[in-house]
Amino acid sequence: MATIHPIPAGDVPALQTEQLSVYYGSNPALRGIDLTVPRNRVVALIGPSGCGKSTLLRCFNRMNELIPEARVEGTVRFNGEDLYGERVDPVNVRRRIGMVFQRPNPFPRSIFDNVAFGPRINGNTTGLAQTVERALRQAALWDEVRDRLNESAYDLSVGQQQRLCIARTLAVRPEIVLMDEPASALDPIATQRIEELIYELKEDYSILIVTHSLQQAARVSDYTAFLYHGELVEYGPTDLIFTNPVEERTEAYVTGRFG
Repeated sequence: MATIHPIPAGDVPALQTEQLSVYYGSNPALRGIDLTVPRNRVVALIGPSGCGKSTLLRCFNRMNELIPEARVEGTVRFNGEDLYGERVDPVNVRRRIGMVFQRPNPFPRSIFDNVAFGPRINGNTTGLAQTVERALRQAALWDEVRDRLNESAYDLSVGQQQRLCIARTLAVRPEIVLMDEPASALDPIATQRIEELIYELKEDYSILIVTHSLQQAARVSDYTAFLYHGELVEYGPTDLIFTNPVEERTEAYVTGRFG
């Protein structure tokens, strides 16, 4: 049984899982996960490699369905709605719950066209320039690229490319932002920019971040979930998880005795 610490009454759930399990073929990747993600909070998913962090993240926007042998059991609710219900369109889910990947993956297009891509395919072309500017401002990139919008996205630094990918995600106005180790390929200065950005974005979004860096989890998150061998071991406020965990395995991990 996982140790789930109480979430304050003022933190309204945005995402909830109930006995969520994921299998790749006959191999279980996640087993019986019960997790609540509050609105406008940052939740960090930590644990050793292969523990199921990224698999759990992909459950929230149904990306595991793109893997032929993957099977999802249990319930995932978004604002009370079952994300895996028969009438739920997974494409719409992925618009409302955006994702930023480990390595920057800009399209071979201009900076402007990268950010405008999502709104265009959704048919939202009115006020496109304003949409692009808003997303770039939210991603703290506008001042650096405002005079370079027609240049290739590949001309940007790696850190700028990652913020561009965040802007591309924000351009379609999602409600949740998923981040799978968004700073792992970045230098310390670019990493600091991403962390500052995460802190700012939670005013408007709920954010889940997978990270191998315990220091990063401690810096940016409000809540932390520790996973081990596909199971949720402990979940609660980040300061509690890092300073006074209940589970011995949690304490051993956050103090560096294994990992």
